[in-house]
Amino acid sequence: MTTTRFAPSPTGYIHVGNLRTALMNFLIAKKAGGTFILRIDDTDPERSKQEYVDAIQEDLEWLGITWDRMERQSERLERYEQAAEELREKARFYECFETPTELDLKRKKQLNMGKPPVYDRAALDLSEAEKEALRAERGNGHWRFKLIQERIEWTDGILGDLSIDAASVSDPVLIRGDGQFLYTLASVCDDVDFGVTHVVRGSDHVTNTATQIQIIEALGGAVPEFAHHSLLTGPQGEALSKRLGTLSLRDLRAAGVEPMALVSLMARLGSSDPVELRENMDEVADGFDIGHFGSAPTKFDEQDLYPLTARILHEQPFAAMAADVKAAGVPDDLAEQFWEVTRENIVTRKDLATWWDLFANGAEPEIDEEDRAFIAEAMALLPEGPFDGETWGTWTKAVKEATGRKGRGLFMPLRKALTGQSNGPDMSAVMPLLQVVKARG
Repeated sequence: MTTTRFAPSPTGYIHVGNLRTALMNFLIAKKAGGTFILRIDDTDPERSKQEYVDAIQEDLEWLGITWDRMERQSERLERYEQAAEELREKARFYECFETPTELDLKRKKQLNMGKPPVYDRAALDLSEAEKEALRAERGNGHWRFKLIQERIEWTDGILGDLSIDAASVSDPVLIRGDGQFLYTLASVCDDVDFGVTHVVRGSDHVTNTATQIQIIEALGGAVPEFAHHSLLTGPQGEALSKRLGTLSLRDLRAAGVEPMALVSLMARLGSSDPVELRENMDEVADGFDIGHFGSAPTKFDEQDLYPLTARILHEQPFAAMAADVKAAGVPDDLAEQFWEVTRENIVTRKDLATWWDLFANGAEPEIDEEDRAFIAEAMALLPEGPFDGETWGTWTKAVKEATGRKGRGLFMPLRKALTGQSNGPDMSAVMPLLQVVKARG
């Protein structure tokens, strides 16, 4: 059974970088008919908040990413202690007492000597008496996993064959001095216990993966298939990390982005496959292949979401938009007519209210100075309502005959005078809505 997981920390809102990881893991499981786990990494009690847990679920559901089960690491602390004890018994776990300042000095010394800044394992030489003295002086130490210093090799689902020399990596800290379990131990223990078969995450985790493979093996677990996707950049290749706070899913939702526009883009971004707008998650999963993604940094431009959003909305039947049209304030008897007139002239659902305000309350006329006399003469020729589908053609013909204007010089100023805009729906279809609205006072 294919089993994947998405493991956010509830310390903030999900952004597009998180989404890429969540979506890839979800699609792998969905395509294989497997299990997708939502795992909340909330071992940090100070930073984890329930409001973010709720927000994570809400954002994923908005996109159509559903989970088969949900786990919380805060409820598994006893299991992590069991795993830690198992590693102690196997002599793969040792207590260290260096302060952050001491570790920093060690790293600087190694760098000055041209050596990699790797922990020197000095704590392994401590006697029990020395450890007791350090505990009395500094409190409990932090615990490191003892790596077997050999090459760690695996075939990555995106990056291909990878090999990292464990001797070039510090033994990872798995438990802090205050007893808090860190990500690596909790994550590995969960992956082993939950039978996770595939893990997709960012390329900044490659070194973590190497050490986690050894921890998994030390705990007797099966090593999952790993794949590391490229990191997102801005449209010009600039680092996106500083902007991720403004690219949360809830911000994009508030801006009017349609969920399938976001999913369709993110499911193909960075791959050799073209972005294709899909109608549902089944279609997205059918066309998804993790092996089609590359290792190069992937450019993300949020503006690319709006043409896709517009295409989705333009194709919607009235029944699918009726609630939104009603919410914009359109009377029921005009709702379907209004939608047919405006459907190809909106980018997001929020634009519906803008169009209805124009029809209901009129627009501030946009009249160029050279057109003022022309518009005054044209408005005098505008027939009394009610307007209908023939009014625009009849009126513009009369204005043409009276003023001699034609083509763009005739139609554009009249459109601007009535709608305040230089483009929009066919005016023959707009006029009846303006007429009915005026009649309603």
